[in-house]
Amino acid sequence: MRKQLFKLFGDLPEKTDIQATTLKIEEKDSFILETLLLELNGIEPVPAYFAKPKQTKGKIPAVLYCHSHGGRYERGKKELIEGAEYLEAPPFAAELASLGFASLAIDHWAFGDRRGKTESEIFKEMLWTGRVMWGMMVYDSIRALDYLETRQDADTSRLAALGMSMGGLMAWWTAALDMRISVCVDICSQVDSETLIKTQNLDRHNLYSYVPGLVKHFSTAEIQSLIAPRPHLSLVGTADKLTPVMGIDIIEKKLACVYKEKNAGERYEMFRSHSGHIETAVMRHKAIEFLQAWL
Repeated sequence: MRKQLFKLFGDLPEKTDIQATTLKIEEKDSFILETLLLELNGIEPVPAYFAKPKQTKGKIPAVLYCHSHGGRYERGKKELIEGAEYLEAPPFAAELASLGFASLAIDHWAFGDRRGKTESEIFKEMLWTGRVMWGMMVYDSIRALDYLETRQDADTSRLAALGMSMGGLMAWWTAALDMRISVCVDICSQVDSETLIKTQNLDRHNLYSYVPGLVKHFSTAEIQSLIAPRPHLSLVGTADKLTPVMGIDIIEKKLACVYKEKNAGERYEMFRSHSGHIETAVMRHKAIEFLQAWL
């Protein structure tokens, strides 16, 4: 399944050695922040933030923080340290540092310091030239894990993927395709593709996530089943129009069965909040509790 999913991503770059340049190191209230420029894909450099607690010794667990969309193309990786209007406080860099975890966030194509071409233009150009925008975004996330393996302070046997909305999609896709992710937490991102088609909700989602031919081969639940038996927490809002409840039900039923078959039922949870497309206080509480338990 993984091999076929990678094929659906079109022409991905050849892997080369990771190159990293440290542009700045800052001391924040509760963490040290490194501003980085990473060579991940051989096409364009990828700006990144790496945050870690001030008092650290040896290798510590690390979280790949996947930023959301929200139409805020200027935000990108800054979401890690600044948060967003639909996320709880504090921002995740501070929250994760308080738990003794490091965090890494990159700017994805069209976001943050990679702005210039619009999302629509990137999607169309890649489609014409044999690439898939989502495939290239996931590829950068996987290469970001390769970067973490070059660091002396990151325990790559204890990696998590975490994100909200587009970032949640990125978290579960990356966890499904890369076994190095040992824990996955996604927020407001349980989108069943066939349900979106049936309910005519495709236009609620931007172009970036559409992979040619995907629905012919795999359902959302089948892709996420690749995460099992690794711990996986999905936090969803029952009033979230971007993730219709009918689709959430389908995903939960399938994944609960998969985890049960692998004798890992306690490692999967779908938590429902009576809310819309936002992270609530109870969602943040559940996410932290889950990371503390499994990472």
